[in-house]
Amino acid sequence: MKVTAILADDLVNNVREYTHGSTVTEAITIALKDWVDMYHIKELNQKISTEPIIINSGNKIREINRKS
Repeated sequence: MKVTAILADDLVNNVREYTHGSTVTEAITIALKDWVDMYHIKELNQKISTEPIIINSGNKIREINRKS
């Protein structure tokens, strides 16, 4: 998708520096993907805080894993 946006030069330069993108497009793509990944992690952390994952200990898990 082609997008036209007005961004501050220092912001774009920082993004290029931190992402090590060779072009502005590559740097912004990396930054946006990283942001989306972090957002998903934040959502998962919130879900886990309200509904913790319960892991049963013992050999039952090993037996289940070996069957699959």
